[in-house]
Amino acid sequence: MPPRRTPTARQERLGAELRKMREAAGLKATETANLLGVNSVQISQIESGIAGVSEERLRRLAAHYACHDEELIAALVTMATGRTRGWWEEYRGSLPHAFLDLAELEHHASFRWDVDFLHVPGMLQTADYARALFSYVNPQFSDEEIQRWVDHRIRRRVIIEQPQPTPYEAVIHEAALRIKALDSAGMRTQLAHILSLAASDHVTVRVVPFAVDNFAGAGTAMVYAGGPVPKLDTVVRDTPHGTVFIDAEAQLGHFRTLFRRVEAVAFEPRRSRDFIHRLTKEL
Repeated sequence: MPPRRTPTARQERLGAELRKMREAAGLKATETANLLGVNSVQISQIESGIAGVSEERLRRLAAHYACHDEELIAALVTMATGRTRGWWEEYRGSLPHAFLDLAELEHHASFRWDVDFLHVPGMLQTADYARALFSYVNPQFSDEEIQRWVDHRIRRRVIIEQPQPTPYEAVIHEAALRIKALDSAGMRTQLAHILSLAASDHVTVRVVPFAVDNFAGAGTAMVYAGGPVPKLDTVVRDTPHGTVFIDAEAQLGHFRTLFRRVEAVAFEPRRSRDFIHRLTKEL
């Protein structure tokens, strides 16, 4: 099979995990290549996600690396052999790769956490709200291009609307609920939409009010996607240089702690729903 030209974030993550495993074993790529009877270029391609890896070879690598974490190995095998060509493939070539990678990440996530301070999280947005945001920050785009971005964002909600939905938690600052990306009627519809989704057992929405003491935020917005095992969790953050997928174990621990700290100062779910309901009446 020829090398991939553009590996997905999921394929890159598989390679990165195999590289971490090799480095933890204290082996160089050339040594691993000798153990498998291949050249070091093939190991480099596997670890960068450019080349795939079979279940048999992956398990041989894990054995050479003295990795005995069966749950992790099984999860990596699934990543290597069970790629799903989901609905997001329809957008390949017409949307940024990060959009497709995020949709694929969400599809496989065991849970999803969001923290947002300036906007309603994408998973909770109405089409009109999403269109307003995309149009504002991309004034050079045609209506057709904006609509494609909006359609993709709305389709991502499948993970919380499907028969076996993904557990979802969002912590939203009051500022994000008060900033009027739309007119009053549009914002009332947006807030009502949040309340409708929050009524589901698998969706939890908490609000951080302006009045809370000793709250310094969490930097920028954060998406935390749970993997099949904690080592395969992923954090997604938007930066001035683009979307970043974070998988270093120390960083994952940091963001887990950060989410819980933000969550701890937020209103509990029922009080949050009451708060959003009051905001709706104020508009």
